[in-house]
Amino acid sequence: MGIFTRSVVSRKPNESMRLIVTAFVGVVFGFLIGLCFPKLSLTKFSLSASILTAIDFKYTEYTKLGPSSSTRVSHPVGNNGSSANVTLKKIWVPSNPRGAERLPPGIVRAESDLYLRRLWGKPSEFSGNFTILLFHYDGRTTEWDEFEWSKKAIHVSVRRQTKWWYAKRFLHPDIVATYDYIFIWDEDLGVEHFNAEEYIKLVRKHGLEISQPGLEPNKGLTWQMTKRRGDHEVHKETEEKPGWCNHPHVPPCAAFVEIMAPVFSRDAWRRVWHMIQNDLVHGWGLDFALRKCVEPAHEKIGVVDSQWIVHQSVPSLGNQGESLDGKAPWKGVRERCKKEWSIFQTRFSRAEKAYLKEINSTSH
Repeated sequence: MGIFTRSVVSRKPNESMRLIVTAFVGVVFGFLIGLCFPKLSLTKFSLSASILTAIDFKYTEYTKLGPSSSTRVSHPVGNNGSSANVTLKKIWVPSNPRGAERLPPGIVRAESDLYLRRLWGKPSEFSGNFTILLFHYDGRTTEWDEFEWSKKAIHVSVRRQTKWWYAKRFLHPDIVATYDYIFIWDEDLGVEHFNAEEYIKLVRKHGLEISQPGLEPNKGLTWQMTKRRGDHEVHKETEEKPGWCNHPHVPPCAAFVEIMAPVFSRDAWRRVWHMIQNDLVHGWGLDFALRKCVEPAHEKIGVVDSQWIVHQSVPSLGNQGESLDGKAPWKGVRERCKKEWSIFQTRFSRAEKAYLKEINSTSH
């Protein structure tokens, strides 16, 4: 077995002196070199744009700046490698959307859309004036392929959910921000007498932020407000049964559309989306509260009569419930709808009272 140890060898005096002189000369030479050349820094380099992009700079210098500092750096412009001095401002921008504070504001794209994008051609090419998004609560999606338009639609399938459950999760205002109007309709509506382009023209003409098409009057109706009037383009108020309206400008006599087939402007939908409760999915009572989202509500909420629809009353969603205690599935769903309406009314009333109390307490 070999054992390796470190040997200490004594040196002659003249050899030691030679080493000392050599080391001294090396130190002096290095000092002189440092005086002749400036400090090397990545931020002083002018590299080809293919190697260093405009956002690449020396990380160590950036971290020394802190959130309130700025510095001057050089980065390439053009393909000839020439550089220009620019001021690098702080990247921490509190006004950016949450989570994007460390990004330069010019690159932040907080909003999106549901337009289908081609895999070729120009990125700006859109798919048309409308985007169709189908929510499938029965799990069936491929059956719709028999319709040519369905192949260009977006399909989202989650069993036994309502359209408001979908809307809260898939129609965030920042996702639909590029669309002027958002239609959130039930599945049992006859549209033989409806033209979407003409409808939008009338909505704009009459300044409606929240609207719906008139309903065929010969079918079963709950509210007079949504009944189609043959001699009108649009109406914004009606007369209801005695005692139903404590003021002519409040629901259901005005400022009212049903949750069956509402149409929202971009701005109105942003407010409505925030009002939709995450756990209350049926939407009962929401139609009475929509007036809180526009002002003046009795002028900006209305029914378009000349573009009308037929409510076919197909109780398909109700059959998605379960039979409990001998009750039919739809009865359990209906009971849940009524319960949610009561919960929503209580929440809204408490929220308004709490806010008014806070305002009054701070004003004194």
